[in-house]
Amino acid sequence: MVDPTNKTPDNKVSPPERQYPDPKAKLKKDPPTTGHSWDGIEEYDNPMPRWWLWTFYLTIIWAVIYMILYPAWPMVTRATSGILGYSTRGEVAAEIARFDQQNQVWFDRLVETDLDDIRADGELQSFAVNAGAAVFRAQCSQCHGTGGAGVQASGFPNLLDDEWIWGGTMEDIHETVRYGIRNEDHVDARWSAMPAFGQDGILEEDEIDQVVHYVLRLSGQQADATLASAGEEIYLANCASCHGDSGEGDSFVGAPALNSAIWLYGGTYEDIRYSVVNSRFGIMPGFAGRLRDAEIRAVASYVHQLGGGQ
Repeated sequence: MVDPTNKTPDNKVSPPERQYPDPKAKLKKDPPTTGHSWDGIEEYDNPMPRWWLWTFYLTIIWAVIYMILYPAWPMVTRATSGILGYSTRGEVAAEIARFDQQNQVWFDRLVETDLDDIRADGELQSFAVNAGAAVFRAQCSQCHGTGGAGVQASGFPNLLDDEWIWGGTMEDIHETVRYGIRNEDHVDARWSAMPAFGQDGILEEDEIDQVVHYVLRLSGQQADATLASAGEEIYLANCASCHGDSGEGDSFVGAPALNSAIWLYGGTYEDIRYSVVNSRFGIMPGFAGRLRDAEIRAVASYVHQLGGGQ
């Protein structure tokens, strides 16, 4: 075998360094390290690629330009407006105004049309229901639920059934939405008050038990026959003037029907007894002054068609 270190004419190749590298050639030195070491593995201190550095510098320049042109610096009550004066709120407001302008002709028609005649106009009814649905989701769903089913535990009425405490005609619903119920904001708010028969000492404890059992029997629930019979006289003397002799209710004074399975605050013995002892006093805000009349008419149309409008 030819010794590769013996470069004679017999074993010489061209170029020889490809076959016989110089064993004394100095290898490229390793780059410096950061001084960090994990299990004998050292971290090289290589410089960042130039393209990365220039990209980083450009982002800094862009950030400075952005802070000058657009709102950026938060202050106590506002942020700096920037040279361009751009505002996302202003953009949304302009977009809303543009759509309101497009729909104004329909809002005008909604105000000019008699409430009972809105349904006769298919296009107007469709607009009113869709516009009213948007108003309902924004203003009413917090209490009545997104679908209008109400929240019994809090005394928020279900708007999907055929029971209406203050009436279910378009005119009734419109007035309820417009002025509200038992609030201090509108002199025209619907108003009624149920006595606290137990709290105010109007009825004795045994009389309360009797009238509660009578109401249970009125609504078709299981009740003590003896107590219910005794409670009928108490009911007719103290409750029938508002709720009706047979528990049919009276929408003129906002007295709920008691002879059905639909309850505003619950229909168990405990729920009814609590109502008799302490009374109930639900409050609904009026939306006159908070919504345009066209929006009130729209939401009245939406609620009316939910299922139980009269």
